[in-house]
Amino acid sequence: MPPEIDVTVVVPVFGGSDALAELHQRLAASMTKAGLSWELILVDDRGRPQSWPAIRSLANNFQEVIGLRLSRNFGQHAATICGIEHARGRWIITMDDDLEHPPEAIASMLEAGSDETPLVYGLFPQRTHTGVRNLSSELMRWTLKRAFPELNEHYSSFRAIRAPLARQLTGFRLARPYIDGMLSWMTSSATTVEVTHGERRHGESAYTWRKLISHAVNIFVTFSHLPLRIASYGGAAIAAISFLYMMYVVYGYFSGHITNPGYTSLMSVILFACGIQLLILGVLGEYLGRLMGATYRKPVYLVETKLTSHAPPGSDETL
Repeated sequence: MPPEIDVTVVVPVFGGSDALAELHQRLAASMTKAGLSWELILVDDRGRPQSWPAIRSLANNFQEVIGLRLSRNFGQHAATICGIEHARGRWIITMDDDLEHPPEAIASMLEAGSDETPLVYGLFPQRTHTGVRNLSSELMRWTLKRAFPELNEHYSSFRAIRAPLARQLTGFRLARPYIDGMLSWMTSSATTVEVTHGERRHGESAYTWRKLISHAVNIFVTFSHLPLRIASYGGAAIAAISFLYMMYVVYGYFSGHITNPGYTSLMSVILFACGIQLLILGVLGEYLGRLMGATYRKPVYLVETKLTSHAPPGSDETL
């Protein structure tokens, strides 16, 4: 087994290939200053065609860089778990590829962590995103916290995780993983370190509004039963209202207010049956959601190519 090192930095790469050289340079300077042995795992999530050539160049020139190329786009969280599974570090740092997460803050995050506090989040008091993006992010956090009470409200993709905890993430095998939800379920021993949010100088965020909404829906469906409970409670409420209205229709029939033939029986059956059907569907959904979570066994990701400085120049290890 390869020797263990102090820190593994895992970076899923989608659209930030232009920033990788500077990211490596700043990481090397900060790790050397802190006196830490380290490695950098760059996971190409098949976002931009120029990502893999940039990763290959770094891996061929620096022995601490490992390149992994997925077979297709699996998403940021799956790519991050892929890097974690290949990591050798006692601490695993996860960060974005756009330099919004400053490598210089890693040392202070590691100082805040310990065996008793195996999870450290980089907390951004002020983000450099647009006002609309910041507002939507805060609204998302507020909603998730109420749908998923165990969720650490200061979550971010800039994390320091003790290796034993991080490696447990690979055991979930969710088709669409959400790392912070998984970590919140695994441990409540987390802390934060205030970090300056860096400026994005290359490209634009890969998270479009459509992707953000899709990501939010995935979190709710996978880690919260709130949508199913809303269906259950909504069905029960409609059933109750339907029953009351049915009583009103029956009263109208006997009091002479409703004289249309068949209207009473038809409306009573339709309203009550619809309410009961929604109630039953909500209850079945509760069980179906739990069964789906227990039976999913699809791979989280598939690695197509692994590249390190130990491979001959120009040759990739196809897996």
